[in-house]
Amino acid sequence: MKEFIEGSHAIAEIIKATKPGVISAYPITPQTHIVEDLAQMVANKELDSQFVNVESEHSAASVVLGGSATGVRVYTATSSQGLFYMQEVVFNIAGMRLPVVMTCANRAISAPINIWNDQQDSISLRDSGWFQIYAEDNQEAVDFHLIAYRLAEDKRVMLPVMVCMDGFILTHGMETVDMPQQDKVNKFLPAYKPLYKLDTANPVSMGLLADPDYYMEARFAIQETMRESIGYLSEISGEFNAVFGRDYKDLLVEEYQTKDAEKVIVAMGSVCGTIKEVVDEQRAKGKKVGLLRIITYRPFPYARVYEALKDVAKVAVLDKAVSLGAYAPIAVEIKAAFYGKKKGPKVVSSFVAGLGGRDITLESVHEVFRRLNAKEVNSDFIDLKPELLKEEYGE
Repeated sequence: MKEFIEGSHAIAEIIKATKPGVISAYPITPQTHIVEDLAQMVANKELDSQFVNVESEHSAASVVLGGSATGVRVYTATSSQGLFYMQEVVFNIAGMRLPVVMTCANRAISAPINIWNDQQDSISLRDSGWFQIYAEDNQEAVDFHLIAYRLAEDKRVMLPVMVCMDGFILTHGMETVDMPQQDKVNKFLPAYKPLYKLDTANPVSMGLLADPDYYMEARFAIQETMRESIGYLSEISGEFNAVFGRDYKDLLVEEYQTKDAEKVIVAMGSVCGTIKEVVDEQRAKGKKVGLLRIITYRPFPYARVYEALKDVAKVAVLDKAVSLGAYAPIAVEIKAAFYGKKKGPKVVSSFVAGLGGRDITLESVHEVFRRLNAKEVNSDFIDLKPELLKEEYGE
């Protein structure tokens, strides 16, 4: 049923439909609306779940870790510094192979304090062993949570999934969303039957000390599962399409006007809607430009990126994050996709924009295309204000 609905409320509604046994979260802007709604649903007895109030994000992550270890479906959400406060447990959840699903309402990180959107928070935890899937709009954000549970609870996978949606832009944005009906959710996402759990009748231990004889194999196993899961994503996406009629293809990338493109921007998240508008505008003027949208950032789809861009002359990678002192995060991955290959773009330039919620406008995207020329650039900032960089301290 189509509804004109706020992004956060849509996420709360779809999480209710997945019937988690345990929910725990600590409020932080812009994630708060999601868990406020879920808490109200539990209080109203619309959702039969245990909502555990906690004193911090570290505790929230610990609660869902414990809940998942006992064999129930769990959910949490956070943003920015809250995600960083969870960090220790986030790594533990992946290392213990627990199928936790979390929404990251993407927000800038401190300092300076900033509550607006970019993607530095989730990208900073890219090596934690979680899948990371990025939504362009609220329909995708809703659908990707269903897919996230199917993927996380797949017996071949058993790893956590982070669904990333741009803070405020999506969490507080009002859009028409085709909300999945409960009977179809039940068909696509059956009740969770854990592969292993803490059970006094059949005792097991989790999260034990692993000395040098065992630790490396545990990390290798996660790495291998991530690699193999590239194929599972396509399979689950096909099953989703069969039930709900929305085709996300392989769930790895979206190619938009790339087939004959001479210039392509690579980006991730809600900014891709703005880029598509510019691509359409320039195509109408005869310019051969396109967009490659990264949907799944972990595991990174190197082979799909290679196939999509190997015949494109110039590529601009637009990051809403920065790796201070190095190439921007997505740019690193795109360059790696062509390392040692015979074919590839002559130019792969890296641009950083939209940090701390600065708007990425149509003109910002036009500027990226203008700067994408024969001279390759690294982490070139778009829409900087030079007048704010004049102050100096010290002798």
